[in-house]
Amino acid sequence: MEIVCLDLEGVLVPEIWIAFAEASGIPELKKTTRDEPDYNKLMNYRLAILKEHGLGLKEIQDTIARIDPMPGAKEFLDELRSLTQVIIISDTFTQFAKPLMEKLGWPTIFCNTLEVAESGEITGFKMRIEKSKYTTVKALQSIGYDTIASGDSYNDLGMIKASKAGFLFRSTEQIKKDNPELPAFETYEELLAAIKAVL
Repeated sequence: MEIVCLDLEGVLVPEIWIAFAEASGIPELKKTTRDEPDYNKLMNYRLAILKEHGLGLKEIQDTIARIDPMPGAKEFLDELRSLTQVIIISDTFTQFAKPLMEKLGWPTIFCNTLEVAESGEITGFKMRIEKSKYTTVKALQSIGYDTIASGDSYNDLGMIKASKAGFLFRSTEQIKKDNPELPAFETYEELLAAIKAVL
């Protein structure tokens, strides 16, 4: 039995922090897991910038409300879900994900949680589990699933390499160069065909 594990940002929806960096006019917030492999370091960097500018959860949620899935993402996901089980495994947060899941037709997502003060200030974050994508894939395998995984960033490599089949999707030239053994695709049609071939 197979289960497909997909990253969210950069694969199905645009990067939330890049959209917020553009909306807020703070270019430092454009840094993502494509640039910084250490997620804790990246999030602490982001939270320090938010605090410095007096920005909280509401401002980010206002931006997220205007983000649409990438063209073709919902159709890709719908077709994939008609063929097999799909879980989105993301390092984003429940407080960010809900409006995006609605636009994608409510797929299952495993993600993390923000710690938010009554004032709306984001004071911290709680990761569901360490190395969440890799750990989740290994847990699914332990209960009898063969995993097929796809993502675009450094933090996706663990789950991609640990899976029966793994694919880079719209990744960076550096990540593709560093991982030449991983098939890399740019379109949903290519990715769907590759997944179907291993189902």
